[in-house]
Amino acid sequence: MMTKLKDPLAFERPGTFEETRYEKLHSVVFDNPVEGSKTVANSIGDLIRKKRKENKNCVLGLATGSTPISVYRELIRMHKEEQLSFKNVITFNLDEYYPITPKDAQSYHFFMFENLFNHIDISKENINIPVGALNAEDVKSFCKVYEKKIEAA
Repeated sequence: MMTKLKDPLAFERPGTFEETRYEKLHSVVFDNPVEGSKTVANSIGDLIRKKRKENKNCVLGLATGSTPISVYRELIRMHKEEQLSFKNVITFNLDEYYPITPKDAQSYHFFMFENLFNHIDISKENINIPVGALNAEDVKSFCKVYEKKIEAA
């Protein structure tokens, strides 16, 4: 059975599919990176405070690399100067190199502690970073457990 498209030319006109998709992410463009980083950090801070008032954990997915460093610096400033507490925060990092140990200066584990975790009051047990020092045969099962931990949080 063949399904008839609402617009039979949808696949013939470039960009039509993109114009009709529902998955688009809301985007905001800032005049400079400092303004953008402060806005993102303030949004995260507001969410942490809101969840604290509701007596709930705030679950964050965190990235590494040069892009989020200024956001992490602003969060550290907010922690030190505005008493933003991370005691109700649970973090999950998106990735890690493989194979690599957490103490390796190139690891995302090392990066996150240097650029954020060592400077805030987050509980160590609430920090979740994929393990890069596993045996190859253990990677798949680790990933499944990590995904379940994210869902549970």
